[in-house]
Amino acid sequence: MTYEAKGHLEVEDRGGVLIVRVDGGPHSLFGLDIARRLDELVDRVDHDPGIRAVVFTGARPGRFVSHADVRWLQEEGAAIPPLGRRGAAAVARVARGADRARALEPVVRKTPLWGAVQLDRLHATFLKMNASGVIFVAALNGSALGLGAEFAWACDLRVMADGDFFIGQPEILLGINPGGGGTQRLTRLIGTHRSLVAILEGKPFTPAQALSNGAVDEVVPTSDVLTRATELAEYFGLRPREAVAAIKRSVYFGGSMSLAEGLHVERTEFLGTDQSEDGQQLMLDYLETIDATGELPLYNPDTYKQALAAGRVPGRRSTNGQ
Repeated sequence: MTYEAKGHLEVEDRGGVLIVRVDGGPHSLFGLDIARRLDELVDRVDHDPGIRAVVFTGARPGRFVSHADVRWLQEEGAAIPPLGRRGAAAVARVARGADRARALEPVVRKTPLWGAVQLDRLHATFLKMNASGVIFVAALNGSALGLGAEFAWACDLRVMADGDFFIGQPEILLGINPGGGGTQRLTRLIGTHRSLVAILEGKPFTPAQALSNGAVDEVVPTSDVLTRATELAEYFGLRPREAVAAIKRSVYFGGSMSLAEGLHVERTEFLGTDQSEDGQQLMLDYLETIDATGELPLYNPDTYKQALAAGRVPGRRSTNGQ
């Protein structure tokens, strides 16, 4: 049986926040169609200054995304001749170059490289999410395994439904390694040893365990998952978008480098935001408030509370909406 991609994203526009229901068919699987549509969506929102946040949730009760479509993985794997680790590394490098040369795609599709190109493209989609000024929130309305969990790990925030649900990486039980980023993203979320043991065993976390070890940010009743995820999307989405992107890039990319390299990333991002229109206006507001009141605004509890709620320190320009 030849693999047939199927699945789509249902997008609900709520102004600055998009609610995206991931529909992977009857079994809620993540296949090639979902991967393509996700890449298109990330490109769209990243270039739309009116979109501040995206909330992903499952289209069916009890499932966020079940896992990858195993037929997709199996058939693409079978199409590649047996490789050692060196050969696999070489194929991965060539696939990255082939993916960047999109004009070659019709040719690449007919070669064993195509599966590796698809994997590289999925990683690139998740990395675009990490570099974006848009906030991505996973509203886990149910269970997520494998690529479903990796999709959630790639988001900035995760709210999970309480109940008889689970999230984790079971790939070892199918004789494979996580391929959508699980070994890297889960490790960065919960630490090396916890991640290693969980992935080696293949046993998922309950909602309580996921919350305790930092794999999700909140656990709420099932009926409240989408509401709470949307609240978080709106809250974090109020912050200046250029600063959001700079902070995400500094943490996601700089945070896994050496200290010296990470500090270089931070310096680079700081210089960009320090010169931005938002940054300049908000800092001038801050200075004007000091001159007017004789006090540092963020040492006024009421002002700090207002700043957290609004995503920016209140002042003449910010309160006038300029």
